[in-house]
Amino acid sequence: MSSSRIWLFPIILAYTSLVSAQDAGQPPETPPSREDPELPYSPYANGTAQTHVYWGDTHLHTAFSMDAGAFGNRLGLDEAYRLARGEEVESTTAGRVRLARPLDFLVIADHSDNMGFFPDLFGGDKAIMKDPKGKQWYDDLQAGKGMEVAMEIIDSFSRGTFPDALMYWPDSPMFASAWDKTIDAAEKYNEPGRFTAFIGYEWTSQVPPGQNLHRVVIYRDGEEKARQTVPATTYPPQGSTDPEYLWQKLQAYEDKTDGKLLAIAHNGNLSNGLMFPLINPVDDKPLTPEYVQTRARWEPLYEVTQIKGDGEAHPLLSPDDEYADYGTWDKGNLNLSEPKTDDMLLHEYARSALLLGLELEADLGTNPYKFGMIGSTDSHTSLATADDDNFFGKHSGSEPGPERMKHPFASFGGKTIMGWETLASGYAAVWATDNSREALFDAMKRKETYATTGPRMLVRFFGGYNFDAADTRTRQPARVGYRKGVPMGGDLPKPPATDASPNFLIAALKDPIGANLDRIQVVKGWVGADGERHERIYDVAVSDGRKIGKDGRCTTPVGNTVDLNSATWSNSIGETEFITAWEDPDFDHELAAFYYVRVLEIPTPRWTAYDSAYYGVPLEKGDSGIQQERAYTSPIWYTP
Repeated sequence: MSSSRIWLFPIILAYTSLVSAQDAGQPPETPPSREDPELPYSPYANGTAQTHVYWGDTHLHTAFSMDAGAFGNRLGLDEAYRLARGEEVESTTAGRVRLARPLDFLVIADHSDNMGFFPDLFGGDKAIMKDPKGKQWYDDLQAGKGMEVAMEIIDSFSRGTFPDALMYWPDSPMFASAWDKTIDAAEKYNEPGRFTAFIGYEWTSQVPPGQNLHRVVIYRDGEEKARQTVPATTYPPQGSTDPEYLWQKLQAYEDKTDGKLLAIAHNGNLSNGLMFPLINPVDDKPLTPEYVQTRARWEPLYEVTQIKGDGEAHPLLSPDDEYADYGTWDKGNLNLSEPKTDDMLLHEYARSALLLGLELEADLGTNPYKFGMIGSTDSHTSLATADDDNFFGKHSGSEPGPERMKHPFASFGGKTIMGWETLASGYAAVWATDNSREALFDAMKRKETYATTGPRMLVRFFGGYNFDAADTRTRQPARVGYRKGVPMGGDLPKPPATDASPNFLIAALKDPIGANLDRIQVVKGWVGADGERHERIYDVAVSDGRKIGKDGRCTTPVGNTVDLNSATWSNSIGETEFITAWEDPDFDHELAAFYYVRVLEIPTPRWTAYDSAYYGVPLEKGDSGIQQERAYTSPIWYTP
């Protein structure tokens, strides 16, 4: 057992006091004063909006998703919500499971195409049984051939040969029934102030031969508005894989209901260069002003980390970033049917997309890639588990077991992604005024969010022009942060003088039951006067008395206390918290730029190390069993 767990109780006590200090929220414009009797003593009175961090998963699949059910998931909507709210449930194959700590919110994002089909197939629905292919699939399932059925269903759907008679079209009673059940479950478990159950779905665009353009759609609204339309789908003729089609459907919903929606793209690393284009892949023409404006309107966030790889940066794009090669999936598209080439990478990762967005804004007047960051699981087990010591896999065939590291996750044409290469990632952190659909949605729209690969570290990030050393000595950085600057996801105002450089107030507090912190980094990106893209990483706070050089980097590693034999580590290195004020030493007020924060933990065991210790099996070749988990904040932008 690691020291981080032995001392769980005192750490929680210490964390509670620090959270209350570092989570003070937004103060009044004018502080209380004895000389002004109209102002109350309490700095949080007079309707002042405080923000608190709320943790959730915006991307979870249940047996209602055709692929999840086909791969063996037998857990439905109720089990997914019960686990997220802190209850213990029985997993499909690996026994009882419970989260270490409940989540604050959840989006069940079942695939819209053929929503609800698999539970009916598994249950022997009469209409399905009348079709020869439906009867065959049912019989094979009963004979224990679930994997074969799953692959045939998925392959036929992706090739456009899925039987019309078995399709749950958006205008069918079966589809409407499945959507009603999805809404019913969200309404049942939504409890404002305690737990938020968003209504949502995944629009699963897969451009042939398998380029990933998936989006999760989230509703701000409740059942009254959500029932007035059904989700957008991708299968023709009642659906389309074109993102502009999705945006049209979202607009039609808002026009009809006066409701609110947003969409979150994910897994650009599996799009083979299509996720963040300069050329529209639908018509092979340059992006238009209408395209960039519409995308910016509907997609304020990007899911930067999840089970199918981390999408912040790639080592070929960022050769000077020694931490860029984290959970990298770069062998091909979603089904590995098309190999990856280096020229695709620029259009797949968040950091390079942020740079492309600056270029497009200069050319077209709008930045379509001006997104905030979140993480989520994309788990297809109904289990929103993102902790490495409690990881239940991507689908029910990869739930805990001694062989799951060895199982191929995907394999095609000599390319294989192995089970051990999946990540136990991630979660979405949202700074909101309260735990409700409305407050969380509004915070997502303003991009006051950050992503983690699983740990629940607390991160604050504010930008302005007059933060100073005194601000780092406060126990309430949020108070001064909101008063003197803008939070993550915001835009810096015009500099007060031509020689003024932006500075930033940054604070991070460790997960109370997790690892200590190694360092805080600021990642800056800009496009030079010559039109070239540039990025630079600055270490702005490091642990254990290490030094940051004149070049803004600390090259001394934090160390490593991981014991792979027992899958433990010690918090004898690293820091419990950081707070610092940092000024950009290379600022040019004529050049647009973005800044975001990356927080790194000290090394800890991967989920594979926990499996190795629990089952007594060796790690697979190529897997160190060790990682440095992290958080990525939404950027703060500067526009001349």
